[in-house]
Amino acid sequence: MKNNIEVPKAKKISKLLEKHGDVRNDDYFWMNQRDTPEVLAYLESENAYNDEMTAHTKKFQADLFEEMKGRIKEDDKSVPYKLNGYWYITRYETGKDYPVYTRKKESLDAPEEVIFDCNEMAKGHTYFDLKGISISPNNKYAAFGTDTVSRRIYTIQVKNLETGEVYPLKIENTTGGCTWANDNKTLFYSRKDEQTLRPDKIYRHVFGTDTSKDELVFHEEDETFYAFVYKTKSKQHIVIGSTSTLTSEFRTLDANQPLNDFKIFQPRVRGLEYSISHYNGRFYILTNADGATNFKLMSTPETNTEKEHWEEVIAHRDEVLIEDIDVFKDFLVVSERDNGLNKIRIKRWDGSADYYLPFDNETYTAYTGNNPDFNTNTLRYGYNSLTTPASVIDFDMVTKAKDIKKEQEVLGGKFDKNNYESKRVWATADDGTKIPISLVYKKGIERGGTHPVLQYAYGSYGSTIDPYFSSIRLSLLDRGFIYAIAHIRGGEYLGRPWYENGKLLTKKNTFTDFIDCSKFLIEENYTSASHLYAMGGSAGGLLMGAVVNMAPELYNGVIATVPFVDVVTTMLDDSIPLTAGEYDEWGNPNEKEYYDYMKSYSPYDNVSKQDYPNMLVTTGYHDSQVQYWEPAKWVAKLRAFKTDNNILLFHTNMDAGHGGASGRFEALKEVAEEYAFLLDLEKINA
Repeated sequence: MKNNIEVPKAKKISKLLEKHGDVRNDDYFWMNQRDTPEVLAYLESENAYNDEMTAHTKKFQADLFEEMKGRIKEDDKSVPYKLNGYWYITRYETGKDYPVYTRKKESLDAPEEVIFDCNEMAKGHTYFDLKGISISPNNKYAAFGTDTVSRRIYTIQVKNLETGEVYPLKIENTTGGCTWANDNKTLFYSRKDEQTLRPDKIYRHVFGTDTSKDELVFHEEDETFYAFVYKTKSKQHIVIGSTSTLTSEFRTLDANQPLNDFKIFQPRVRGLEYSISHYNGRFYILTNADGATNFKLMSTPETNTEKEHWEEVIAHRDEVLIEDIDVFKDFLVVSERDNGLNKIRIKRWDGSADYYLPFDNETYTAYTGNNPDFNTNTLRYGYNSLTTPASVIDFDMVTKAKDIKKEQEVLGGKFDKNNYESKRVWATADDGTKIPISLVYKKGIERGGTHPVLQYAYGSYGSTIDPYFSSIRLSLLDRGFIYAIAHIRGGEYLGRPWYENGKLLTKKNTFTDFIDCSKFLIEENYTSASHLYAMGGSAGGLLMGAVVNMAPELYNGVIATVPFVDVVTTMLDDSIPLTAGEYDEWGNPNEKEYYDYMKSYSPYDNVSKQDYPNMLVTTGYHDSQVQYWEPAKWVAKLRAFKTDNNILLFHTNMDAGHGGASGRFEALKEVAEEYAFLLDLEKINA
């Protein structure tokens, strides 16, 4: 990379921000003004600088893109699943970016009906996303949501699957999802607050009427909650859910009586979390009630749903987290996590069987798949590992026979899973806590401190990054990289307490865990500071911002994608999407204790005059989750403060939001840019 190109320099306009008697000066607060000529000019100057600085890698980026694309089966399709008399299949066509949604009536040999061809629908749009396909019970209509801006604001429409007509009906400003009642004409959907983008209202729409007459059936006025609506697997109940980070509340309605009023299931109690499934006249409740930190399973008659009527089905266990359940006519399937590993437990309702599916290593991911049918003995689940491509498996819960319906094909003729190794190792944090790390690398690599390592983590919201296979990642592994997933506190890899000890006033554990994992990898001679790289996005981008402030000397390069780095200012502005709903994760800085703690780690507020690693920062201009100005301000401040000559690049995708580009291949170009950045620092250019 070249260093003689003029570095962008953002103007400084002092803005004093006062809270609790504390005054912060923000020289780049002006960047919050979306669409102003000054902001656009600055973003364009950074993009131009990025283009110039990486001009020598453009061919390599193109080669990496073709290499990664070449491993993907372009004319691919999903394993069919059956719902209400139809087999549903999603397929991709060679050379096209978007899926085609299809179905076949009764038999897989029946003629294909194309429900949606997203390639046609995306024409004329730089971004396109279709979500929330909801088929009416009579199979005649498909409701769906589309977003062409990447702000995660969807317009719901309805298509007649018999005639192909898309009706003039347009319901704006929604989450994209909706639910049909059993009368085939009543739709329930959630609408977003226009400013905060919080889904806070549930409406009832009667198909054929004007949307202005839609009835508001629920309004979630607590700004820390968001609302959603769905139908139970039994098809007997419409359910409105309203949840915050720490608290849940549900309402139910007979799906055959859609004009009736919803009935509250169990009123909200702060700290009480629960979710509900329905089967055979009873509700099954996954809950943390009465100190069940790792959750327990309860049940109750559908006529008496308040907590005092709940009866225990599976007790709480200190070492095992219950993550989810799937209900079948004869079986209950429980998704658990024990010592970080996914477990799938199968129980007969009559008590005659209770067993676990066998898995044989420590770096795998297993999960239940699409199981919409009650009356079956077949469980569909997915499996992959750091070295094994993803499989979709049908498992007979009676005979225990497995049928592998599909294994991900890795094209290109070079992949052999026996050429790679994976393992789990444990670092020790400063407080003595053991932190697991999942590693994958090319077989034959010896520990000598010279191998490049890319260390990835997320570490927030209890979101667990399981060890998963990636054909894209092979472009690093085949060039000598070791890939490490640090299972740090703030996720739920080791159960709910793992999350509780990485949020609010223990949030710094997330950052120090990551740093301690880095130190471990260096001390154990997997790599050295001159060959160690870190990567994270969104809340994981906050993690990147914190670790480069706290321990910049450990890393040669860092990639921060859509990073949440201006924590204090964002959390003090409840007009910004997501802010109020995040108080239970980060704390409410309107309270001084949380303000002080948040300020002590907020990456933007803690940029200092020191050396920083080589860095690539990316964002999307239309990002609704982390506004573009957070990374923009952070980069400007880093440029003003850093005392090194290392590379700092900032790329804003002017057409995308939080998830990046929408097409399956367009997104690969962003990965190629990231990989080229890392490989160039390692002086690998082919």
